[in-house]
Amino acid sequence: MREYLPVLIVGAIIGVFSVVFLVAFLLEKDKKKSMGWERNMSDREIIRRLLAYAKPYKGQFLLVFLVMLFSIVYDVASPLLIGRIEELIKDSFPLSELFSYVAVYAGILVVSLISTYAQAMLLQKVGQKILSQIRMDTFTHIEQLSHEQLNRIPVGKLVTRVSNDPNSISFLFTNVLVTMAKNSLVILGVLGAMLVLNYALTLMVLCFVPFVVLFTVIFRKFSRKVHRRVNDATTAINTYLSENLSGMKITQSFNREDRKMTDFETRSTELKKAKNARMLVFGIFRPMVYMLYISSVLCLFYFGAKGHIRNLHWFGQSISSGVIVSFYMYLNKFFNPIQTLAEQFDMLQRSFAAAEKIFSILDIVPEVVDEPDAVELDEIRGEIEFRDVWFRYKVDEWVLKGVSFHVMPGQTVAFVGPTGSGKTTILSLICRNYDIQKGQILIDGRDIRTIKIASLRRHFGQMLQDVFLFSGDIRSNLLLRMEGVDDREVMAACKYVNADSFINRLEKGLDEPVRERGNNFSAGQRQLLSFARTILHKPSVIILDEATANIDTETELLIQDSLERIKTIGTMLIVAHRLSTVQHADSILVLSHGEIVERGTHQELLAAKGRYYKLYTLQFTKQELMKR
Repeated sequence: MREYLPVLIVGAIIGVFSVVFLVAFLLEKDKKKSMGWERNMSDREIIRRLLAYAKPYKGQFLLVFLVMLFSIVYDVASPLLIGRIEELIKDSFPLSELFSYVAVYAGILVVSLISTYAQAMLLQKVGQKILSQIRMDTFTHIEQLSHEQLNRIPVGKLVTRVSNDPNSISFLFTNVLVTMAKNSLVILGVLGAMLVLNYALTLMVLCFVPFVVLFTVIFRKFSRKVHRRVNDATTAINTYLSENLSGMKITQSFNREDRKMTDFETRSTELKKAKNARMLVFGIFRPMVYMLYISSVLCLFYFGAKGHIRNLHWFGQSISSGVIVSFYMYLNKFFNPIQTLAEQFDMLQRSFAAAEKIFSILDIVPEVVDEPDAVELDEIRGEIEFRDVWFRYKVDEWVLKGVSFHVMPGQTVAFVGPTGSGKTTILSLICRNYDIQKGQILIDGRDIRTIKIASLRRHFGQMLQDVFLFSGDIRSNLLLRMEGVDDREVMAACKYVNADSFINRLEKGLDEPVRERGNNFSAGQRQLLSFARTILHKPSVIILDEATANIDTETELLIQDSLERIKTIGTMLIVAHRLSTVQHADSILVLSHGEIVERGTHQELLAAKGRYYKLYTLQFTKQELMKR
């Protein structure tokens, strides 16, 4: 009994660890269910959807698999050769025979190295193509979401889905899947070689396999949780940074840097804790597998050496020194792939967690989509009609209530009224940024829901109060990638809206750099650039939403002159609080609480002395007081 005491001690230690892990696993499983940490999408579903991206490259993956087989030969054959060399050097032997074995070993090694290099290069090229496709699909899908859906999703979260998460998935195709396949084949090949070499010692090694499987299953459960926690914490930081870096001027203006730093530190600490938890899980699993490997080596040396020294036979098989050397190498090659499962599972769970986040975006069904029979419109005349339109953003909170009006082609129609009366909403509905709940919106007598969204919006030019300029230069912001337009046309459009008055004074003209959001230009200059951009795209209907709200008097005069010119282009719809902007409109609609309460020309509404008259009088009085 005493001679088997070391083996019993090893077994007792492994048993204790197994019991501890099982108890922790069962407790954590109940905890996860109560806290809602379970993943919403199964591993099988994630793999199925990810493999759809790999399907176009199945030929390349098949080639990688064939190349991989050559590298596996080294792992399976090298211990046999080393064991044979061990048998040779015990007695006298021909030197040429030793050289032959060494040459074969070197040849297999060279083939394995070349195969590994070719495999890595092929996988990286295919992986980058898949990565680009996932990014493109995610970005394209985000572009299809409605304004309401985009308002509900933080920008930082979308940035993470397009930039960070695909990087995590790339490991799946460039490393994890192929490495796991290779390790599985290596384990099977090594196991087969060990059975042929000495099945008795192989049975002893297999006694440790159930514990490896047990530890792997437990690790998988814990790693899933910590990877999801890390991803959530990363998204939280990105979302916070996206919002607060954009609003840093406000933070500084109100001297709230310390408060914002405290908020950021809280999120940063959560990310640190999540990553520490992941490191803990990873740091426990790999040593446990290494302990099983060392235990199997100890048992090999204990039973193998004792059998060899005493010349014992196990199940009719003798144990030579060459067998022990080969088995020692095979144990390393058998457990090393299992040990690397820690890293592979780490990356696999990271990839699955990232994939689930991406698929959660891809699974959002766009609320505003083309009808099956939607048509393209090559041109429109600009006739617009609202027929008893009802619209709401939230249930039971109607923003528009039975709105009806008719705009003839080429007319200029203005919408005025207090904040929240529904003016901007009307303009958004015409472009189909949202879908109405009741009624009908017609363009040239055709319901806008029967027109393809891209085709509809192509005929609209929108100039908003908050002009968005992209980083780059003035030319790129005016053209927005539009091709076939030379600088003469660009400058002609700028001159048409008086934007040339400041562009010609710039050192680089159209090549003048534009910083983030155009913050190196004044509000009036950005607005004039917006006008020029709209003119270049030749819209049939022009929409102005508070386009003159935040500009100085001098720039307003330039814009007023520009508006008079733009009116000749097509139908124009204007929302403005400054009633001086809308005095010359063909028709003015006055809204209140989502309903049209007055309509007519400027003079007609003044003569009626209704709500428009009160708004105009109040504004005129305020301007007179400001002049004094």
